[in-house]
Amino acid sequence: MIGVYVLGAILGVVGMLASAQLKRKFATYSKIHLQNGMSGKEIAEKMLADNGITDVKVMAVQGQLTDHYNPMNKTVNLSEVVYHERNAAAAAVSAHEVGHAVQHATNYSMLQMRSKLVPIVSFGSQYMQWILLGGILTIQVFPGLLLAGICLFALTTLFSLVTLPVEFDASKRALAWLKGNNIVTTQEYAGSKDALKWAAMTYVVAALSSIATLIYYVSIYMNRR
Repeated sequence: MIGVYVLGAILGVVGMLASAQLKRKFATYSKIHLQNGMSGKEIAEKMLADNGITDVKVMAVQGQLTDHYNPMNKTVNLSEVVYHERNAAAAAVSAHEVGHAVQHATNYSMLQMRSKLVPIVSFGSQYMQWILLGGILTIQVFPGLLLAGICLFALTTLFSLVTLPVEFDASKRALAWLKGNNIVTTQEYAGSKDALKWAAMTYVVAALSSIATLIYYVSIYMNRR
């Protein structure tokens, strides 16, 4: 039991460090301006066109690191900095998000699996913490409540694990396209690759943290007597 607490604490610290490092990396590579002069928006639109995707819009959204692809309305949403800027970081992020659009267009299996989990996880997240708390408080009387909470949390953990190959694959597609089409120079490519590596690290830490938390709740349930 103590080991789970220690693991959770370690992963929490690692997660904060990875997030801080990601921000530093993006700040660094935001200073490497692209020789081709293309903005994140223009890079995203070209990658979409090169992959024969004509029904996806590129849009600007507020916030920092808020970039995402929405398969429901087929939009590549880029934070305003990425949308307008013309640097290695913007190139990496915009191409990565289009990588998700390419996954969607080619019916990438792991993306399809993650999309199917979204409504279940969204519904469960609204009540999961309350169910888990109630289950812990009433574990001696009604252990089934905690078990239900564990099942819901297991789905979020599965979602985190499925997210990993989806993110890795999107980055792989992005980097292959950036390099293969000479969108970036060697230096710009190195910056884009490193930025995406650290972005992926945050997903890895999140998945590990979810596993550790799941083990924690399972240990409570198993040791209820």
